[in-house]
Amino acid sequence: MAGHSKWKNIQRRKNAQDAKRGKIFMKHAKDIYLAAKQGGGDTDMNASLRLAVDKAKADNMPNDNIDRAIKKATGDLDGANFEELTYEGYGPGGTAVMVEVLTDNKNRTASELRHAFSKNGGNLGENGCVAFMFNRKGYFVIDREKTEADEDTVMLEAIEAGAEEMETVEGAYEIYADPEDFQNVKKTLEESGFTFETAEITMIPQTMSEVDEDAGNKMVKLVQMLEDMEDVQEVHHNIEADEAIMEQL
Repeated sequence: MAGHSKWKNIQRRKNAQDAKRGKIFMKHAKDIYLAAKQGGGDTDMNASLRLAVDKAKADNMPNDNIDRAIKKATGDLDGANFEELTYEGYGPGGTAVMVEVLTDNKNRTASELRHAFSKNGGNLGENGCVAFMFNRKGYFVIDREKTEADEDTVMLEAIEAGAEEMETVEGAYEIYADPEDFQNVKKTLEESGFTFETAEITMIPQTMSEVDEDAGNKMVKLVQMLEDMEDVQEVHHNIEADEAIMEQL
């Protein structure tokens, strides 16, 4: 993971959340729905649901919205049936792109994704075409200004909690863990007094793909177009470009 930081991207997304709050709540509702559908509506017994609810609450999603999504999944309310899918493709300059979606209409979603890729210099690929370029990891960010612990202390606490790796970046500590250890690492660090700017299971690129300004600008448009789609939950990529472009991704 050395040399790769998600933190600036997360900061940019947080700054834009107020303008997109309704869409964000809808994505959280789908995430909660799917987790409850697959593992039941009890957050104490369903780690995936607990994580989805925690992320929704971090974005100030109302409890009524959260409860409604759970009740839909458990059959207490009528609702559409959603399916979780991952699409893979190539962005401008040969960059690798993975798109996680939650949809009740696969044909519609695939058509919209194919259009977005082709419009911005990329193409939608087959399953497995880029997945091998990413590792699925638990990912935590601790704001350095919100903790009195120094770097050595945070690293020791993280390793003892079961984390695999920690990196110090501008303004933050980034911690990585095996997805199976995510909940235990999260709980242990929280009990030690740490709070997270973000805590999620995500895809981390193994290597970065450096592109020129033209391809980078096209990639920005592709990612923004994908993120604006209602069915899209997450967009992962391995682009490396100049700072002005990276700040938009």
